[in-house]
Amino acid sequence: MHTASLRTEPATPADFARLLALRLDAMRPSLEALGRFNIERSTTRFKQSFCPANTRLLFELHLLVGFSALTHHSDHLHLNHLYIAPAAQGRGLGAWLLDRTLREAGTAILPVRLIALRASPANAFYLRHGFRVSHEDEWDIHYERGLCST
Repeated sequence: MHTASLRTEPATPADFARLLALRLDAMRPSLEALGRFNIERSTTRFKQSFCPANTRLLFELHLLVGFSALTHHSDHLHLNHLYIAPAAQGRGLGAWLLDRTLREAGTAILPVRLIALRASPANAFYLRHGFRVSHEDEWDIHYERGLCST
């Protein structure tokens, strides 16, 4: 991976459809493994959580390869989304985007929380990057990474 070819930029409301498509491509195998892939439900969930002001697009040269979304709360930061297009996975782009997202978050010193689908390979990714399981439910694993200067 050549980091010089990577850049982030803010999302706009017009990015919704292409980010939804990227998210569906990235999540589909994990959702299918749980028997839970449903385009309508996934679209509704993404509509409810999509906030362009909190979303950063990841480009490699001129190609959109991922995105992240981080929301500030009074007691934590919540990583709502971090997706890399399947064709671009396995090359360190997710780690680069996670690091960049947290560094761009500002100066708050807060724990970072997120939720990952049980069957997702993202679980190993988050564990490798310092997140610990805080609790689990039927479909998801909840993570937190301790106080983090962002």
